[in-house]
Amino acid sequence: MDISNKSRTRAIIEKHDFRFKKKFGQNFLTDGNILKKIIDAAGLNAHTSVIEIGPGIGALTEYLARQVKKVVAYEIDTTLIPILEEVMSPYPNVMIINEDILKADVRAMIAQEMPADDIAVVANLPYYITTPILMGLIEARLPIDRYVVMMQLEVARRLSASPGTKDYNALSIAVQYYCDVEIAINVPRDVFIPPPNVDSAVVVLKRKAQPPVVVKDEIFFMELVHACFKQRRKTLLNNLSSYFEGLSKEEITQTLALINIEPSVRAEALALEAFGKISDVFHEKRC
Repeated sequence: MDISNKSRTRAIIEKHDFRFKKKFGQNFLTDGNILKKIIDAAGLNAHTSVIEIGPGIGALTEYLARQVKKVVAYEIDTTLIPILEEVMSPYPNVMIINEDILKADVRAMIAQEMPADDIAVVANLPYYITTPILMGLIEARLPIDRYVVMMQLEVARRLSASPGTKDYNALSIAVQYYCDVEIAINVPRDVFIPPPNVDSAVVVLKRKAQPPVVVKDEIFFMELVHACFKQRRKTLLNNLSSYFEGLSKEEITQTLALINIEPSVRAEALALEAFGKISDVFHEKRC
């Protein structure tokens, strides 16, 4: 019987007297059909090694272990470790690490446990730290080919949003700079124990071989994108004026004219490529 069966999930929780901790955002998935869809979306095979984050009691971990070469699951909650060790005992290809993924040396782990493998991150991410986890892994340029991750539906829409839409923001650009993004599965809240207060989605992020634009300074590019969206309803000119305290509005307007961008436009109307041009032209001013 799968761990994802609701009755077995409750039995495991009761057996170990487990108490959900709000600070870790714990919601255990109990729908085998959705787990199968996640596996399908991830494109896994016997040569794939998977990094899982926040395995809970191991429902997704079990499905992964049956399909892939190796699973390394990072779990921050020490009270879940003995549960995971027990329920994963039939699967020798599963390694449980009791560590905060935000502090873990994932690069060293990959070098030791997954050399030359096809590597994917497949996880039901803790919703309260979805963005720091994703951006931390993506920006580290680890040898991870794809990320198939459950998250809050609202965040999923931001990641995949296009220019001119209400969900398009700095996070959209930051993620799409590195990855192609697609919402693969919509997930209702009633398939979790306990049910979260929001609906969820599984997003597939596939790492691009090269970013869509070449910029002079990636760190400055990301900083500038965030500055342009800082006050969403303000114009590009006003947001840039707040960011570049040493430049007058006239200087900023003249600089934007060099790349044919109107100062009155709002950031939400601009495509990623436009931000690449803005970053490079203001990089010269910055230096």
